[in-house]
Amino acid sequence: MTDYFDRVTQAAEFLRARIGDVPDVAIVLGSGLGDFADSLGEPVSLRYEDIPHWPASNVMGHAGKLVVGASRGRRILVLAGRVHFYEGHDLRTVTFATRVLWKLGIKVLILTNAAGGINTKFGQGALMVIDDHINFLGTNPLVGPNDDRFGFRFPDMSEVYSRRLRALADDSAKAIPLPIEHGVYVAVHGPSYETPAEIRAFRNWGADAVGMSTAPEAIVARHMKMEVLGISCITNMAAGVLPQPLHHDEVMQTAQRVKGQFIALLQGIVERL
Repeated sequence: MTDYFDRVTQAAEFLRARIGDVPDVAIVLGSGLGDFADSLGEPVSLRYEDIPHWPASNVMGHAGKLVVGASRGRRILVLAGRVHFYEGHDLRTVTFATRVLWKLGIKVLILTNAAGGINTKFGQGALMVIDDHINFLGTNPLVGPNDDRFGFRFPDMSEVYSRRLRALADDSAKAIPLPIEHGVYVAVHGPSYETPAEIRAFRNWGADAVGMSTAPEAIVARHMKMEVLGISCITNMAAGVLPQPLHHDEVMQTAQRVKGQFIALLQGIVERL
């Protein structure tokens, strides 16, 4: 029986044989944000279920495909969809794709997500560069025996999200021009949305947005010394901010409304890397 590192290696070798020269930049697209993958030129696309050991994405708004193609003259790899802790996967499975990207040779990882707005100054549809995160999943993807081939036992997390890449995001936004926010993202277990009391607590902690992904991938990426950028699309205001219930349809509708701005921002960042 193959161990985890071997499964990561097998998936990476499978991809390398099919995509040719490996880009050094990868982007993970969150709920409703998959249209960026369709904007790539000369695409090579693979379904997740065809990649050895790769977990399938079963959430609405996640296409479940890997695409390599061109954006602004640069070749990049895009994951249209991810798997989540709330689907019943353990965090080793949730972060499997991140491990494979590193094994392929990816140096820069851009993580995107749909998030709920905690900061009442944010408007619905705002794009927020993640300056830091709070992992409130109740566990950590590095729990268990450490494989030194991936990284050290106790990786530093003082700069999870690269200052350099955050500055590039700001430059890209100014050139469009597009107003963007900066803030702290809190990752929760889900799949239920948060209660108004939880949102008040998170706001007191200094959180600006809340979601059900990203932090595990970022932690694992830094374990392997990848450079990370995080971008949240504020697709809905969090529980208690507005006097209305939350629904996933709202997430999808808002993501569709701002997709042009989101694509332009990512293209500008890629161009500046």
